[in-house]
Amino acid sequence: MLRSGSALRVLWVRLLWTQVLLDPVRSQEIYAPHSIRVEGDVTLGGLFPVHARGVPGTPCGDIKKENGIHRLEAMMYALDQINGDEDLLPNVTLGARILDTCSRDTHALEQSLTFVQALIQKDTSDVRCTSGEPPVFVKPEKVVGVVGASASSVSIMVANILRLFQVNGSCAEEGAGWKGRIRVL
Repeated sequence: MLRSGSALRVLWVRLLWTQVLLDPVRSQEIYAPHSIRVEGDVTLGGLFPVHARGVPGTPCGDIKKENGIHRLEAMMYALDQINGDEDLLPNVTLGARILDTCSRDTHALEQSLTFVQALIQKDTSDVRCTSGEPPVFVKPEKVVGVVGASASSVSIMVANILRLFQVNGSCAEEGAGWKGRIRVL
């Protein structure tokens, strides 16, 4: 017989898996942890250091409230304000795909590839399902611009990737290292 604590844990896990399987937006968190997706007609990317650097072997550490969460909340608030005012962008809703840099330039670079996935042509002609059914591909949203990356080193690395796909970026820090190397929105 299960103790009440164990029974609650089992119930919680079942509820979580049911929610993940039934909600495709949430299920993407399995494949893209530390991300937020907001549906919209036009999608902006966001890169913020929500977590500190992790210990060796893990990309992310503790949550950074002031430099990470607050910046993420500021972007979400701005989206809410813009989307709530019909005079600013009539009949257009701004969406977002916000990713965590984990305060690492290499992790930010890896995450930034998510923003250009929709712009890369994929050859799926050799993909087959064992059941014989045609494969279902979820097309990633097209990101038109990226906000964030608070450190100069992160901004420079991300800007180099985004520039290849003609995606504009913005930088939170006005360091001497990025001037002239990043197209600013």
